[in-house]
Amino acid sequence: MDMIDRYLNAVAAQLPQDERADIIAELRDLILSRFEAKEEELGRPLTEDEQESILREIGHPLVVAARYRKGPDSLIGPELFPYWLFGVKAGLLVLLAVQAIGLFIHLISGTDDAGQAIGHAFHGFFSSGLTLIGVATVAAAVFEHYDIRPKWMTHWRVKDLGAFGLSDPAAWGVKVDTIKPPKAPMTPTTPWGSSRRTNGWPGGEYLFSVIAVGMFVLWWLGVLHFPGFAHVELLGQDATVTPAPIWSTLFVPILAYALIQIAVDLNSLFRPHAVRLRALARLPIAAIGLWLTWAIYEAGHWFTLSRDGETARIAGDWVMLDFDTLRTLGDGARDLAGVASTLSVVMVWALAISAISLGCSIILNLWRLARG
Repeated sequence: MDMIDRYLNAVAAQLPQDERADIIAELRDLILSRFEAKEEELGRPLTEDEQESILREIGHPLVVAARYRKGPDSLIGPELFPYWLFGVKAGLLVLLAVQAIGLFIHLISGTDDAGQAIGHAFHGFFSSGLTLIGVATVAAAVFEHYDIRPKWMTHWRVKDLGAFGLSDPAAWGVKVDTIKPPKAPMTPTTPWGSSRRTNGWPGGEYLFSVIAVGMFVLWWLGVLHFPGFAHVELLGQDATVTPAPIWSTLFVPILAYALIQIAVDLNSLFRPHAVRLRALARLPIAAIGLWLTWAIYEAGHWFTLSRDGETARIAGDWVMLDFDTLRTLGDGARDLAGVASTLSVVMVWALAISAISLGCSIILNLWRLARG
């Protein structure tokens, strides 16, 4: 019996105190009945090896105890796992974009070692990615352990089921090598152009926008911090980046613009076919974006670089919109003034591209509003 007692003690150590006695008594009866049946079959007492073989068939103490333990038997159950996986992938995409922007700034600022800057970017991405995965895993484990289910998982409506198509690889633009079924015909559109297509889920394109703009809002409000954006490395020494007054003046309009953009994209996640309604909402958004772009350009001064008492302004005008200037972008001096001049050209071109993009958005949404 010594072997049975050791086995049951190992199981008991994994069980709750209030249920331990009953479960151990049940297991003891099961083991003894199995031993007696085997002894009757063989016509002799069991050897230690034969007893141990039967205990192995019953299962390892950790596995046996898990059968009686209340609550989940996995860190993230099959119901929550798809949401965890999707959230991690979306978060990693945002982190990758942030690191790419930071790497670009370091490379054009004349850092001593480009390889070192790339290495820092990879290190930042992987360390932030591991933190993101860890936080997401802890949150999902808490949801699993306490059986927490958000309302959108339990009180859903059929018309909102399109959002759960985010687990489809096609929603992320991934090509799957399978035979494609013929496209289903479009049904007549509703008064607002909300036509229905039965193949695929077209709302995935708005998800990244929601996440990216949401991250921007948190950064804009000071909730998230990206220290690399406050400093530029110049030949091994840090230069401080100070925003110009225009950003304080436009703080509220830019915040409102981003929040409205999130609201429209969230609506598009659940109503991806409401083409005319979305176009109507995007027209004033694009117009506001054009006004903000013009106001930022009109300020003429956007940031100030400072180091060891020396300062240089990141500022410019449309004169910098010259392809010859763009071709010589990386040939400027590596001192404070040279880096500020390079960043000024980048800023002017970024504003110009933004204005063109917003203008095209207005034209496109006017066409969608008319055609659906």
